[in-house]
Amino acid sequence: MKKGPIVTIDGPSGSGKSTVARTVSERLGYRYIDTGAMYRGIGWLAREQKVPFREGPELTALLETARLSFEERDGRTALIVNGRDLTDRIRTAEMGMVASDISAIGSVRTWLSTLQRALGSEGKTVLEGRDMGTVVFPDAEVKIFLTASLQERARRRTEELKLRGEQVDCNVIQQDLARRDAHDRDRELAPLRKAKDALEIDTTSMTLNEVVNQILMVVRKKGAEGG
Repeated sequence: MKKGPIVTIDGPSGSGKSTVARTVSERLGYRYIDTGAMYRGIGWLAREQKVPFREGPELTALLETARLSFEERDGRTALIVNGRDLTDRIRTAEMGMVASDISAIGSVRTWLSTLQRALGSEGKTVLEGRDMGTVVFPDAEVKIFLTASLQERARRRTEELKLRGEQVDCNVIQQDLARRDAHDRDRELAPLRKAKDALEIDTTSMTLNEVVNQILMVVRKKGAEGG
């Protein structure tokens, strides 16, 4: 039985989805699901096992044996894939492009969408991704679509990767983001787009607290916070 509402937060890379969704979930006391990490996890697994990024028996076998879950470890939400914590390994610019490529494969998206629905089925969950409000949870009580200028998103992603110890160039990151935007927006399967009933928030010049508070106001206005 569903215990409370579902909040979906979609948007392109660097729009602030992860930080905002995690903070909103903490403020509400809801579960947090990073669906982008799930695609990165499957992409990482496919690369490790040298499985081609296309439909076929090898990819089918990988999905049949894959086990993905989220666990709270050391004050953070960790992605566990086949018993291994891949949280740090998947947070690279390269794995972002890998996730974009593998997310365009029908069997992968179907498999992960089914898992995502199961994870959020009890409600009181904040899910962030690219098609949460349009495909996975079209009936979610609260839908948010975050945006930001390409330049600002590149700046944020560059800072994030540098904090992780990567040597990156902001101009290269901006080019990568532009390519991924086009790929995610133009793909035939579950393209990145705003749900008709989603609230769009441009985070370019907003602080984290401003964005979070605006979302919390929407949740309360819809009477969703109390479940």
